[in-house]
Amino acid sequence: MTPSYDVVLVGGGGAGLRAAIAIAETNPRLTIAVVSKVYPMRSHTVSAEGGAAGVIAPDDSIDEHIYDTISGGDWLCDQDAVEAFVHEAPQELMRLEHWGCPWSREPDGRVAVRPFGGMKKMRTWFAADKTGFHMLHTLFQTSLKYGGVTRYDEWFVTRLLVDDGRVQGVVAIDLKSGRVEAITAKAVILCTGGCGKVFPFTTNAAIKTGDGMTLAYRAGAPLKDMEFVQYHPTGLPFTGILITEAARAEGGYLINKDGYRYLQDYNLGTPQPHPVFRSMELGPRDRLSQAFVKEMEKGRTIETPYGHVVHLDLRHLGEKKINAKIPFVRELCTKYQNLDPVRDLIPVRPVVHYMMGGIHTDIHGATPLPGLFAAGEAACVSINGANRLGSNSLPELLVFGARAGRAAAEYASQAREVDPRVIAQKTDEHRRLEQELFGRKGRERIATLRDEMQKTMEASAGIYRAAPALRQGVAELQRLQERYADIAIEDHSRTFNTERVSALELSFLLDVAQSMLAAALAREESRGAHQRTDFPKRDDQRFLAHSLVSRNADGSCRVEHRPVTITRWPPGERVYGEAAPHGTAHQAADRPLSSGAGV
Repeated sequence: MTPSYDVVLVGGGGAGLRAAIAIAETNPRLTIAVVSKVYPMRSHTVSAEGGAAGVIAPDDSIDEHIYDTISGGDWLCDQDAVEAFVHEAPQELMRLEHWGCPWSREPDGRVAVRPFGGMKKMRTWFAADKTGFHMLHTLFQTSLKYGGVTRYDEWFVTRLLVDDGRVQGVVAIDLKSGRVEAITAKAVILCTGGCGKVFPFTTNAAIKTGDGMTLAYRAGAPLKDMEFVQYHPTGLPFTGILITEAARAEGGYLINKDGYRYLQDYNLGTPQPHPVFRSMELGPRDRLSQAFVKEMEKGRTIETPYGHVVHLDLRHLGEKKINAKIPFVRELCTKYQNLDPVRDLIPVRPVVHYMMGGIHTDIHGATPLPGLFAAGEAACVSINGANRLGSNSLPELLVFGARAGRAAAEYASQAREVDPRVIAQKTDEHRRLEQELFGRKGRERIATLRDEMQKTMEASAGIYRAAPALRQGVAELQRLQERYADIAIEDHSRTFNTERVSALELSFLLDVAQSMLAAALAREESRGAHQRTDFPKRDDQRFLAHSLVSRNADGSCRVEHRPVTITRWPPGERVYGEAAPHGTAHQAADRPLSSGAGV
């Protein structure tokens, strides 16, 4: 018998678990399934280190957090969504406190906050430097008290069930047995995280392969702002492991091969006495990553077998502070670099970290496809615009996970029953999987295609882009899509067939990569993390707009644009090291938008 629920959540990380809790609290009578390709505590939320932003300090304000987010996103953020996010973030963080999250404390017992990149006030809550680990533990243990939640751990969703214009469930593979199963539902929420593995050098875990984005894209929902890819300025060479921004928040310096704090040359403000919330090391991530490239072009970086690096210097902080505030940084450096930041410099370089783009949703997490919702990094609501500020992502998955959960609960409570005919799509999907993954003997290796895709993306859509490289990337991805049809699957077992999973993930990644290049080619300006050397200026007349990438019937994609929602903060210059202006009433003027482009 086909299992059926009121709501199916795809993804068991922070956004998925927060959405599940919200559904159970909104309507305890609803049945909920959480389908995750890994055990929930192995979701990528667990690796977030630095903290979660929420206004709590007496010298901070809601408007200042809103402005920092909007200006940091280079005015591509939807301001109504940012306002809702900033108002609700402290409430969500306090709710986690009541559920048992062990926030770090000041000596007087108050919740401790630290500075973070692009934030002009200290507003980042943290649990040492294992914030995501403690948040995910808290959400997971809280979710266990709701009897209406059923978990499908280590199940991999391959298709959305869509009939009569609405999403009515999923098709998934039980990785333990290889069984293909339909799971029907009145509503589906995608919370599968980002797609960092489309690039060769990333802080993302191996599971971050754009699954939810591609599922929505193939079902007919557009992807939004996919050209905006955030590089984090401090990843370890070779592994890509993240050295959290908290290391710089506590006073770390970035220095070039001459021992010079080079960021003072890049209009990121000047060093300030403690607290260091305006220091140049805490400029926004896009600016810091771009500054690294400029230093490399000037010959001021250090060449290593794993690319050029600069150094992060924590030695002046002292062993006591490092052990108290960033112990995990010391552990990572000891284990993966064989160095001790108490005494040694840490080699770092920019690494792909976060996707500002994702599945197009409204402020409640609803997509244009009825019955389909999304939250977390898989979604684009959009509060991050062209560049996400550090420590905004963890509260984002809480705020919009809860919003999507409540909206899906309301939708499911009123939706008509699932049409039994939709289950026939499981047979189609089962046949496709058998034919594509078991029914032929191809010549192409999965690892080879994945490596070529990643190198193509790095070369064409890295920190700096230009039309010739982007067009070349589009052509190469098309060739890779054609070669994918001839992949070889040598493992024909059914139990935990990792080769089959890798093949499916590669298919998802190729579609996501195609959408990124199409959106980047269509945006002929430089804004935030999207830097076009052939269009170096920001162009608000043509491109103060979100890009929407939709899939055509032949597998190609088309790009359209829609206006950004502006409420009180008119577009201005991104300035760091100065106070934020107060919001003023402002109505979005009619402006010409760029025409759609087919790629």
